[in-house]
Amino acid sequence: MEHLTTFDAGFLGAEDSDQRISLAIGGLAVLEGPMPDHEVLTATLEQRISTCPRFAQRLRRRPFDLGPPEWVDAIDFNLAHHVRRVALPRPGHDADLYQLVADVMSRRLDRSRPLWEIWVIEGLDNGRWAMLIKVHHCIADGIATAHMLAGLSDGGIHNSFVSRIRADANPRNAIKAPGFGANPVNWASQLWGTAAMVTTTTARAARGAAELAVGLLRPTSSSLNGPITSLRRYSAARVSLDDIRKVCQTFDVTINDVALAALAESYRAVLIRRGEQPLPESLRTLVPVSMRSGDAAENTGNQVSVMLPYLPVEEENAVRRLRLVHSRLSRTKATGQRQAGHAFVSLANRIPFALTAWALRLATRLPQRGVVTLATNVPGPREPLQIMGRKVIRVLPIPPIAMQLRTGVAMLSYANDLFFGILADFDSVPDVDEIARGIEIAVARLVAVCKRHKTARDHRGLHLVTTA
Repeated sequence: MEHLTTFDAGFLGAEDSDQRISLAIGGLAVLEGPMPDHEVLTATLEQRISTCPRFAQRLRRRPFDLGPPEWVDAIDFNLAHHVRRVALPRPGHDADLYQLVADVMSRRLDRSRPLWEIWVIEGLDNGRWAMLIKVHHCIADGIATAHMLAGLSDGGIHNSFVSRIRADANPRNAIKAPGFGANPVNWASQLWGTAAMVTTTTARAARGAAELAVGLLRPTSSSLNGPITSLRRYSAARVSLDDIRKVCQTFDVTINDVALAALAESYRAVLIRRGEQPLPESLRTLVPVSMRSGDAAENTGNQVSVMLPYLPVEEENAVRRLRLVHSRLSRTKATGQRQAGHAFVSLANRIPFALTAWALRLATRLPQRGVVTLATNVPGPREPLQIMGRKVIRVLPIPPIAMQLRTGVAMLSYANDLFFGILADFDSVPDVDEIARGIEIAVARLVAVCKRHKTARDHRGLHLVTTA
């Protein structure tokens, strides 16, 4: 019988510790019309979700947490409990859709049933409709959820970025058993090399563990961290991947660097509007890192580690901010934070579950003041999807918020765009739409800088040709 890992069960424990949070994650697909007949659509969804066993299983918890929760077949499974239909009030703009998403994501899933829902949403303007898939975080991480959403499409999961995912680990840090070969003369040097690699990796993980501990314990003063209510707000941003690649080529950075630099600029604007001084320690950010191998892309469950970098909200210049993001992420990766997080998760799975469950429940009840926000990047489908012949126009990610993080940002690449989904506490973050618009403005500013760089290079080249 399958059961939850200690890490996956931790999401249930965190939810138990705070009745105001719902630890479900989601994906929102916006489609062209017309909307299919509801009965035909339901029958199609029933057929396609049957490929994922978790959709027909519920959790059974052990008394006194003597063992981890177990997956059991839901004998009374009824699709009508999980596929909901709702219509937006007119005019059905994106703002109305986002308000519905926030309301759905604020509600907890019923643990007596399989922990997922699909909401079919009609009444969007311009003849559009939408599908919201909501899955408890104990079942899946962002990559697995993107796989589930792609699995509902006509083409399945084949045209997906997630098929190319590899564990975000440095192969130079991998520990391999020595191949001794037939020559005993080489044995000593091979053993020495293996011992040196083990020592280096252990030291890096220890340094990373120390940094993670400091990051969690050192308080940060920011209005973005604090108690949250049970209500949510949601908004989204959209930027062109071609534009982001231009920035990457100009400044020799990654797509993730550009996305986090744009996020840092938007949060900087938020802090300034609130009368707060953006400082180097203002925005310590929880950045999940996939440890999922390519052949495990279709598996459910969470396979992640974490990093806790500071995003440079103190920097006013857009280019310097981008370079700071790149250097800080490179340093954070080099210090072993992700290795330490992965080692901690692996170790927790070897400790009696009752002890880890008690420790995690205690930890999640303590006020957390070291981390300010969440930023997770998920690769999504590389080609446009279709569901029952209707083109999927957008795929928007939806992260959870908990443990005093008043905002969470998820990024998902779909076809030619990168989408940002921002979930926020209703009372403390009324400016969630401004966070979304700030991300788009920040990317546009970097693209404009790239164009100026290109123009300057062209002028220099023309001058050289002329003088020659």
